[in-house]
Amino acid sequence: MYAVGVDLGGTKTAAGVVSAAGEVLFSETIPTLNRDGGSAILDATAALVTALIGRARKEGLAVSGVGIGSAGVIDSARGVVVSATDAIRGWAGTALTAGLAARLDLPASSVRAVNDVHAHALGEACTGAAAGTASSLLVAFGTGVGGSFVVDGRPVLGHRHAGGHVGHFASPHAFHGGVALACVCGGSGHVEAIASGPALLEAYLRLGGTAPARDARGVFALAGAGDTTAAKAIHTSAAAAGQAVGGLANILDPEIVVVSGGLADAGERWWEPMRVALRAELLPALGDLPVVPAALGNAAALVGAARLVLLPLHTSQGSTP
Repeated sequence: MYAVGVDLGGTKTAAGVVSAAGEVLFSETIPTLNRDGGSAILDATAALVTALIGRARKEGLAVSGVGIGSAGVIDSARGVVVSATDAIRGWAGTALTAGLAARLDLPASSVRAVNDVHAHALGEACTGAAAGTASSLLVAFGTGVGGSFVVDGRPVLGHRHAGGHVGHFASPHAFHGGVALACVCGGSGHVEAIASGPALLEAYLRLGGTAPARDARGVFALAGAGDTTAAKAIHTSAAAAGQAVGGLANILDPEIVVVSGGLADAGERWWEPMRVALRAELLPALGDLPVVPAALGNAAALVGAARLVLLPLHTSQGSTP
């Protein structure tokens, strides 16, 4: 049995044919038409999926459906984008699964969707770093800060479909001069305001950094070249990330924690202060909690999205359908 898994993000959309064992057989990526509205995005995604299904048929593979991990708050039961940021203009309100099913001439039940970070976490729980565990907490630190708590193969989505927005609770690190840092959600003093990639660059500039840096990658390069202000910004951002993950672990008590995202890929300069702050936050009972990097990379969301179709789950409050 095979399915197409789709990872629909703010800048690019990837899709791949995935086996029931969680192997991505082949995949393709296109730019997301993030300024053109929901209908145009669905048209482009349908064309991408159609090409993959055609290739699968030529290789004798029967595709049973399409799973989507999408940016935004996704009502998985209805397959609708409840809300989304301006990263994808006109995405909120899109009938994601129904619209794609109609364009692909598939039964509505053959197309399923969750938020992209939930899909990522499902992939890691299926065949990645959390494979074989009963529960896992994944937290991703990149352009934003997101997460997912997976229990018995089900991501906890929340009553209003907003579960996993772990970047939006208070962090004592998200202050400067006694003033809470503005967060992209409209609030202030949140984890994402200090622990995301863009926030790291802002922290460097706020601390007086003057060397040219366009993004978090540039800040890491400066730190590697001996810029102490860049090193301090990274330490503060990573410590905020670790404290946040440790606090979440105290609340949820997962079997394992998986950390992913662009910042997690930056190496020990980020991992060491993150790990120290996380361990300092944990309750004694969680002292042996495994904390590991994600294993599947960009394939995780494809595997997790395909799982929605390949291993359909019964509907229950707070879980994926």
